[in-house]
Amino acid sequence: MQNSSENDTRTPSPPFGYSRVCTLEPEEQIAAVAKFHAHQIRPNRIAYRLGIDIALVEALIAGEVETERFAAAVAANRKQRYQERIKDSSKRQGAGRYELQQQIEKDFQHELAISAPLGT
Repeated sequence: MQNSSENDTRTPSPPFGYSRVCTLEPEEQIAAVAKFHAHQIRPNRIAYRLGIDIALVEALIAGEVETERFAAAVAANRKQRYQERIKDSSKRQGAGRYELQQQIEKDFQHELAISAPLGT
C-alpha cells in the first residue's frame, strides 16, 4: 500500500513558506486595514491579503494603537459602504427595494453600535 501523501500532487493552501511582502507605507496600512475591517473581513485574512503583520492588524482593531485615526478611517469606510449599498439598492423596485434599504440601514446601525467601544 502506497503512502497517500506521496501521491497527492495538490499544493497546500496557502503554500508552505508563503509570505507576502507588504509594500504599503504605515499610513496606507492603517487605511487598508480600516477598509477591510469595515467590510467585515477577518483579521487573519487582512494580514494574509496585504502582507501586514497580524499583530499590527489585531492591535489596530482592538484599539491598542492609532486609536483615533483608525476609528475615523473605519467610520468613513463604513459610511461609504452604506452609501454604495443604498445606491445599489435603487436598482430594485417596490417592496423589495424598501425591505433591502431597511436591512441596509439596520446593518449600518448595528455596525455603528459595535464600533462605539472602538472610538472610546
